[in-house]
Amino acid sequence: MIRVLGMMSGTSMDGVDAALIETDGERIAGFGRSAFRAYSDNESAALHAALGRWPGDPGVTEAADISVASHAAMAADFPEAELIGYHGQTLAHDPQGRGTHQAGDGAFLARRTRRPVVWDFRSEDVRQGGEGAPLAPFFHWACAAWALGQGHLPPQPVAFLNLGGVGNITWVDPAAPAPEAPGACLAFDTGPANAPINDLMRRRLRQSHDRDGAFAAAGRVDDAIVAEFLGHPWFDRPPPKSLDRDQFAGLSAAVGPLPDADAAATLVAALASAVAAGFRWLPQVPAAVLVCGGGRRNPAIMARLAQVLPCEVQQVEAAGLDGDMLEAQAFGWLAARVMRGLPTSGPTTTDVPAPCCGGRISYPRGSVGFFPTRP
Repeated sequence: MIRVLGMMSGTSMDGVDAALIETDGERIAGFGRSAFRAYSDNESAALHAALGRWPGDPGVTEAADISVASHAAMAADFPEAELIGYHGQTLAHDPQGRGTHQAGDGAFLARRTRRPVVWDFRSEDVRQGGEGAPLAPFFHWACAAWALGQGHLPPQPVAFLNLGGVGNITWVDPAAPAPEAPGACLAFDTGPANAPINDLMRRRLRQSHDRDGAFAAAGRVDDAIVAEFLGHPWFDRPPPKSLDRDQFAGLSAAVGPLPDADAAATLVAALASAVAAGFRWLPQVPAAVLVCGGGRRNPAIMARLAQVLPCEVQQVEAAGLDGDMLEAQAFGWLAARVMRGLPTSGPTTTDVPAPCCGGRISYPRGSVGFFPTRP
């Protein structure tokens, strides 16, 4: 078992989550302390300005420097960590085209933190023909197995619904022997989640998000916009599948003429309807949907999910887990797997043809390279 610091800056671009986890890359032995560092207005603006851009494009170097500097500052507060899992900042994701782009050089971070860093988790999966996302599903399986052992979950399949900028769902069977085992996991992006809501609030009201879902709760849903949204070919595409943050830009444009509250309510309804549409692909209805990410703190989102889903909807804390830090913990756990050459994704999570060990390992002295797919 080693102590790993996982760090994550998601598509919501609000800041850096950092969390310690003790693991061997298979079993979770324990969870440690965590912290959050918010981006300044200038940092956030620079990151948003670089969205959709690729290495060499204007603004990308600045975004990468912000990512490394902010994560290095966080790592300094966790001297006990023996290894760092660093996701970087996703700026573009086009697995069928140009690939996937997470800004931030893990080799620089390793030198600044003087600890080994596992990073660039997605590129190898894409190189082998996978979607490169979502990457938390194998960790969700480990969390379900841990929660089952702690008596927090029944011995039945459950689903983890992560609501960050984009939504993704993982159906897991904690009784399976490993996350890459047949029938253990099925995962895919469900559709836009917080990103269009946050963008609406930032653009119209200069607020980072709809606090407590107040605007959405006060608004009326435009059912015609939601119906048109659900007609997108995405929802008929079988999983695994993954989305770029702004792939549904037409939804944001559609709510443009609506008043603030109605626009927020319609975006919440679209989010929940996208999740419900995804249930057609699950092997069976899960015992519960465990919601993590920032969206679980929006009562309007949680109420709408409870209304449209055919099972119990709970915050992931009901399983003894930390919904704010689950993705940071995931990249700590995945880093430990990469160090051991264990799979980080598989055919039912990213559509990669065979279980894949992605990620690069950088050491403080600058040694960099893909870790082999088997020990």
